[in-house]
Amino acid sequence: MVASENGRHGMVAAMELLRQGGTALDAVELACRIVEDDPSDQSVGYGGLPNVLGEVELDASIMEGRTLRAGAVAGVQGYGRAITLARKVMEETPHVLLVARGAERLAAETGEVPQDQHTGETMQRWQARFAERGVEPAPHGNLRQVARLLTRPLNLQDNANRAVDSAVTKEPRVDTHGTVNFIALDRYGDLASAVSTSGLGWKYPGRVGDSPLIGAGNYCDNRYGAVACTGMGELAIRVSTARSLVLYLKMGMSLTEAGYEALRDLMDLDAGAGQYMNIVAMTPRGECAGFSTVAGKRYLRMTASMEEPELVDRIMLDHGQAE
Repeated sequence: MVASENGRHGMVAAMELLRQGGTALDAVELACRIVEDDPSDQSVGYGGLPNVLGEVELDASIMEGRTLRAGAVAGVQGYGRAITLARKVMEETPHVLLVARGAERLAAETGEVPQDQHTGETMQRWQARFAERGVEPAPHGNLRQVARLLTRPLNLQDNANRAVDSAVTKEPRVDTHGTVNFIALDRYGDLASAVSTSGLGWKYPGRVGDSPLIGAGNYCDNRYGAVACTGMGELAIRVSTARSLVLYLKMGMSLTEAGYEALRDLMDLDAGAGQYMNIVAMTPRGECAGFSTVAGKRYLRMTASMEEPELVDRIMLDHGQAE
């Protein structure tokens, strides 16, 4: 398995499931659900950071490499377990993506229990951001301007703060303003991938990133490989990062070459300050790698013989490779 840096607890449980003969699809769903239920991770599920109106909106997608079946939800409010809901879209409807009221209706029809995803800690953090920027939380006014003000400097400043904290505590730095994703390869030779997020904190209501978009933030094909993304979703949407990397593999590139090409696609975009994209990828043979458009990013890797996941540096383009 491979995962984003915040997927440790989910990965340990999912690997045990794989050891017992479980499928890759079940493993990535289980791993995501564990992180979704963890209020200490403010980028996913319960306790996820709200949008500019204070609403927690959840997005998720899941894909099966053997059949290329996929399911996704976006903008879900009032329910948790977004990854399980995405799987229900895949298995119980003729569709791939359901959003907002439609996804919530499916949740109710399939017996999901309504759950308030707000926590006191995240609401305090949500309110503090307004105070930092000298803006009053209000449902009226120019939300475009407020969302732009509160989100654009976010990644750059928060990443700098976390780097300082990590240097002091020696703890792994976790990017909580992102997403959790997992890719698994099971004993049957099947790949599966899953992505879950509460999206960019203080976003404009209804904003959808790459996580629930098959081909942008998630793609899985047993023949060539699986890819999942975290970071500023708009970047991956614009160049179809997940599907593109898989296509580069299909064209005969090595995993590293395909990752470099996907990074070149991203580097050609006019990304703003603090905006970045992280990628994890795995081939049908179990070869894996992580890539990033910025330095200092890592991902988790684990095999059945390991007791704990290991943190591995992501690959970044240098100036010569970027040309």
